[in-house]
Amino acid sequence: MIAKYIHVSSVIATFTLFFIRGVWMIVDSDLLQRKWARIVPPVIDTLLLASAITLSVSIYQYPFVHAWLTAKVIALLIYIGLGMLALTYGKTRRIRVSAWVAAQLCFFYIAAVAITKNPLVLS
Repeated sequence: MIAKYIHVSSVIATFTLFFIRGVWMIVDSDLLQRKWARIVPPVIDTLLLASAITLSVSIYQYPFVHAWLTAKVIALLIYIGLGMLALTYGKTRRIRVSAWVAAQLCFFYIAAVAITKNPLVLS
């Protein structure tokens, strides 16, 4: 199914860009302020969301109905908040770096839930 390939590709692209932008933030690089670095991530995230909705509908699995998808949506909201704190709103470098690391841990949780279809991935 093409939606799954788009989704997985978007997941890889969004994480890669988030990781790179986090490194740029840590080293205080001017690259973080480039126009493409502000435009491309939301475009990829839009593709990611559209493919997620398409997949959800096509497999008849819905957030707030199926626990694993509910866990992913809640973790996604936390990931977005941490990402915003890391790359935009964190007042100190320590806060930004801590949020960046926490966002990555959240991302890996989301991926693990997606693979296992179990919100308790370690059980």
